[in-house]
Amino acid sequence: MATENNNNENQQDPQAEKGAWGHIIRGIWRTPLGVFAIVMTTVSITLMLIGMAAELLGFFHNPYVGIFIYMILPGCMVFGLLLIPVAAYLRRRQWHRTGVTRDHLQLNLSNPKHRLFLIGFVILTVINMVILGVVGYEGYHFTDSPYFCGMVCHNVMAPEHTAYQRSPHGRVSCVECHIGPGAQWFVRAKLSGLRQVYAVATNSFSRPIPSPVEALRPARDTCEACHWPEKFYGKKVKQFVRFSNDDQINPEKTAVSLHIGGHNPSTGSFEGIHWHVSKDVEVKYLAANEKRTSIARVQVKRPDGSTDEFVKSDVEVEDGYEPKWRTMDCIDCHNRPTHIMDMPEDVVDFGLLSKKINPEIKGIREDSLTAINMEYASQDDAKDKLVNNLLELQKKRDPAQAAKYEADIKKAGEYLLTRFLGNVWPKLNVQWGTYKQHLGHQYADEGYGCWRCHDDEHENKEGETISQDCSLCHDEPE
Repeated sequence: MATENNNNENQQDPQAEKGAWGHIIRGIWRTPLGVFAIVMTTVSITLMLIGMAAELLGFFHNPYVGIFIYMILPGCMVFGLLLIPVAAYLRRRQWHRTGVTRDHLQLNLSNPKHRLFLIGFVILTVINMVILGVVGYEGYHFTDSPYFCGMVCHNVMAPEHTAYQRSPHGRVSCVECHIGPGAQWFVRAKLSGLRQVYAVATNSFSRPIPSPVEALRPARDTCEACHWPEKFYGKKVKQFVRFSNDDQINPEKTAVSLHIGGHNPSTGSFEGIHWHVSKDVEVKYLAANEKRTSIARVQVKRPDGSTDEFVKSDVEVEDGYEPKWRTMDCIDCHNRPTHIMDMPEDVVDFGLLSKKINPEIKGIREDSLTAINMEYASQDDAKDKLVNNLLELQKKRDPAQAAKYEADIKKAGEYLLTRFLGNVWPKLNVQWGTYKQHLGHQYADEGYGCWRCHDDEHENKEGETISQDCSLCHDEPE
């Protein structure tokens, strides 16, 4: 009998051998939450690795795949990893509620099983951190890419992305101008992006996207990383070519010598148009409307330290707008340096100059302007009607001529359609002239350009005004 008892005592309980850690780890597999957490983590890691490999090999060319790989799957992986200890904790609480006694959790490095568990935990943690680090790095670059900015929200950003691709800055990443270097503006941009994502998801975004952008980083932090206004540029000759409905063959050419200016090494002074952004000059203005086309006050701090303020007394503040002082920088004149939209006259005249529109066809300029300025319900509607509208206009003008030049008229129509699709999005309320430039004074009657301030109407206390003298900015080429 004593021998039997000794044998029973020597036989160890298999459950007791497992210990507290063994019960928890094995118990996770017996709970739905634990199984869900492990499966989610494993599947997420597997899909991330497969997705990254497939993207590097060029199998995917869809921005939404990138969102899934670099944003959704990492989130699922982290969520799964966090659920595993939660499942273990709930499992242990369940034992206490049901009266099952278990030893306290202990980590004994002299125990081979504990050492093996710790080594496995460290290895898996390192692997997970490496995977998350690689995915996070790739995800960071993915969300900062022009592809992400322009294509993920392509229904919203189509006008801006299309104009960006054909612009002088088409090889400059969006974030280099919209965010710039440093963590502060990166965080601000991403937080602002959450609001924009919500607006897209709820279909509550503005149509068209408002311009100018209120929260844009100062140009001195971004533009001046490449463009240095302190460098002396002197003058630049620019030629304007314009045809007329009466003469489609011989354009009127106007050349002007622009006083771009900058720091003049000969005189040591800052001159020309770039005087406004000299490091020794500070120009501030108080706009009376959101588009900054109406300026109520202008403050100037000159290189000698003197200050002045010019006021236009008859300016009325736009309803609902709260005026805010703004320090002038590059964007106040170059307001569309990348997202440049064309105007109908420019499109047609370039077509005549490049012979994409046959200038020998009588009335083709006038009819082209009519065709691209017609109202189309959508871009698809324009694809169906624009070319035919041009052909019909020509038939009404001269049926014999339309028959003779039918192929050229259709070619002109296709050119106009291409330019229309790159500048007009009816469903987003983006029409010809929705986004105008402040360079020069072509649209001065709408408040755009230099004459917002240089109008001889902003006056200081001494009765001096901000001059509108043309020779300040340009003269005839020598």
